[in-house]
Amino acid sequence: KIRARIFLAFTSNQISSGQREVIRYLVQHKMVDVVVTTAGGVEEDLIKCLQPTFIGDFKYDGKVLRTKGLNRIGNLIVPYENYRQFGDWLGPILHKMHDEQDAAWNQWRDTPRDGKNDDVSPPAVWTPSRVIARLGKEINNEDSVLYWAQKNGIPIFCPALTDGSIGDALYFHSYNRPSFHLDIATDVRRINDLALRSHATGMIILGGGVAKHHTCNANIMRNGADWSVYVTTAQEFDGSDAGAAPDEAVSWGTIGVGASPVKVCADASLVFPLIVSETFGKDVEEWRRSVEGCVCWIG
Repeated sequence: KIRARIFLAFTSNQISSGQREVIRYLVQHKMVDVVVTTAGGVEEDLIKCLQPTFIGDFKYDGKVLRTKGLNRIGNLIVPYENYRQFGDWLGPILHKMHDEQDAAWNQWRDTPRDGKNDDVSPPAVWTPSRVIARLGKEINNEDSVLYWAQKNGIPIFCPALTDGSIGDALYFHSYNRPSFHLDIATDVRRINDLALRSHATGMIILGGGVAKHHTCNANIMRNGADWSVYVTTAQEFDGSDAGAAPDEAVSWGTIGVGASPVKVCADASLVFPLIVSETFGKDVEEWRRSVEGCVCWIG
């Protein structure tokens, strides 16, 4: 049996602001095959395993919060201490990954050459998706989206992984140990191949930005996704990709010309749990039976 490969893309606020449990549910039960998010979607999942986020108010005074060491995400409050603890947790892991990179490169350097492959480059030890999988393994917490993704072999792609606290940690690490390499190009090939080699694809996209565009761009490689659902509050009038109607994506080849895409103009934190409860979550056992023995790739 063959089924569609399902891409789930979401912006970081979905993890910060109440959708983490819904997304974890989908990943835990292998209901999606590929995940694409932004840096905050990665690190906020990990930080919540270390320390809680608190409910506040949209109208809290930013200057007062700053003096108290509190960061605001919408109506949520994240103490600076949470990010400090995250940095303390991440730092030693970066050192271990750097050690593994150096060991792989030294092995490559010391491997005898036969003259035919002298121009072969050192191996790409760490890509964003490999780093994310490693962090999911290291956090070892069943509340985590990353934990279940690595456990179930679901890749999480984040082309902007350095755009946040992880990037800050890499910056500080670079002063202690330069030359840690993060290979984005290898991940581009990986996600594009996942789309290209699929029998069919479906895209579920919450929000816009890099997560949406990276997912759509991968599906160009197969002349567009077969099924697409956008959930967003962004509108089309400003010409942004975030607010673009699905028909615009058809013109680019990111959604197939024969597809029947849907754009839901609503707050994803309100409607996506309802969508999941009436689809993936309606009968988990039936879902498992229906996909048992299925593949979603072309041999």
